[in-house]
Amino acid sequence: MAVEGMAGLAKGLAILEAFGDSTPRLTISDASRATGLSRATARRCLNTLTELGYVTFDGKFFAPTPRVLRIGATYGESAALPQLAQPHLAAIRDATDESASLAVRYDNESLFIARSEGTRLIDNGIRVGARLPLYASSTGQVLLGALDSTELTDYLAAAPFPARTPGTPTTAAEVEDRVRAVRAAGMAINSEELALGLLSIAVPVHDPAGQLVGAISVSASSSRVTVDELRDRVAPVMQQHAAALGRKL
Repeated sequence: MAVEGMAGLAKGLAILEAFGDSTPRLTISDASRATGLSRATARRCLNTLTELGYVTFDGKFFAPTPRVLRIGATYGESAALPQLAQPHLAAIRDATDESASLAVRYDNESLFIARSEGTRLIDNGIRVGARLPLYASSTGQVLLGALDSTELTDYLAAAPFPARTPGTPTTAAEVEDRVRAVRAAGMAINSEELALGLLSIAVPVHDPAGQLVGAISVSASSSRVTVDELRDRVAPVMQQHAAALGRKL
């Protein structure tokens, strides 16, 4: 029974992870395809999650409820990295008047684990728990820079990458060029590669051993901030706090 119960838990968690920005609602068939579970198993998991209050069902689609946030909040409230990062993100926000975030790599996505909101809110979908594709986001391009040549080759083998805007790198060569440029510059500046009208900048966070553990980012509207401003005014503040955070790890 214990083994069966733990297997059921794993399947339920897989279903919850199938929800995302591009899949805010799922049918049973959607959940089955996304997780590799049979339709019958996906149905049982979704029904159980509905009974527990983690998802709702409108007769066709299942969607997560706010209760799911409690799972992610447990990590943010107890893990060292987001706790240590929070005052630095707040300081970056105060110095730049822009929202600042911290992301780590989660499979082929950039997962945001801490954030400090600025007063100039923009609808970029970034929040704690949000995930963005590595190839199209500034944090993701920084995180890709930590991969060795074999790991990067394996990642690039998934090309072509779906375009988010006309400026999105979609081929292996384009993504590799971005990663090499980011490594050389020590930062990634994303100009409307993820979303039209959105600029972002990310810098790496290294632990005392030199291992890349995350990326700090700032996003802003292209209507009021330029790439040069991000590089000249915002980047030095971010790099200062990224270094200070790294020394605490």
